[in-house]
Amino acid sequence: MIRYIKYNEIDKKKWDDCVDNSLNGIVYAYSWYLDIVCKKWDALVEDDYLSIFPLNYWKKSGIFYLYQPFFTQQLGVFSKNILTEEKINEFLFSIPDKFKLIEINLNTSIKNIDKNFSHQKYINLELSLDNSYENIYKNYSKNLKRNIKKAIKNEITIKKDVDPLKIINIFRQNKGKNIKILKDNDYSVLHELINKCVKKGKAEVWGAYTKDNQLCAGVVFVFSNNRIIFLFSGTADIARDNGAMSFIIDRCIKENSSKKIIFDFEGSNNVNLARFYKSFGAETINYLHLNINKLPAIIYKTKNVYKKFKDLIK
Repeated sequence: MIRYIKYNEIDKKKWDDCVDNSLNGIVYAYSWYLDIVCKKWDALVEDDYLSIFPLNYWKKSGIFYLYQPFFTQQLGVFSKNILTEEKINEFLFSIPDKFKLIEINLNTSIKNIDKNFSHQKYINLELSLDNSYENIYKNYSKNLKRNIKKAIKNEITIKKDVDPLKIINIFRQNKGKNIKILKDNDYSVLHELINKCVKKGKAEVWGAYTKDNQLCAGVVFVFSNNRIIFLFSGTADIARDNGAMSFIIDRCIKENSSKKIIFDFEGSNNVNLARFYKSFGAETINYLHLNINKLPAIIYKTKNVYKKFKDLIK
């Protein structure tokens, strides 16, 4: 039986155990992760936390709506059992009617849903690391190989345990200047989230340094549920010509090759970013964006802010 429960009724130990043991578990679904990235969330829970579905919501002008929090690419149903289309639809039909607008991303294990639910296919790119580095490298594009060689020629070095605030600041001082949807509070949430992931042993912050020991690029890699997620990155102008970002990703892939894990690029619907991720040999994996608007058009015009956001922070 699926029941709707309020936040203060959620048994977080059982919740996180479900994520740990789900066939499709992902770091975004842990209770501690959700507590950081969204102010309010309730849940749908099947039986004794056999399957779960977080409901991240806002309330504005008396209207409740579900949204996709920043720094979470996919959510939806997570289960210890194989998810059937029937079970997925049962969860979707169990979303309370009080949520008049729904704009959420379902995880990649959810392939088909009832035709009553309006949705679009979004693009994620993933690379299996269950192969030798030599074989993975063979599938790199020629341009990517050139950039890696360029980084080596420029004596770029990689260091771990970089202060995440330094990576965030690089981003804010460069690409972030043109991103108006990210506010100071969003960067604070990101900083808190990275620190929490690092503290739990689920994240590493890597930095690329020039031969003059200048930090020119950095990446936050999240390790969880047999997956490495390329969560966030920052690149200074100097790194656009020295191959630093390509080099960081390549070194992470090399270090974790021959393991039964997925390197998750976390996107992208942006053509240029998708081309870059595909240059590593990544494959396209679709996930569904659920878009249901039960409001009169005069009250709210649907905008998918999250989709735009994800294409901007890499």
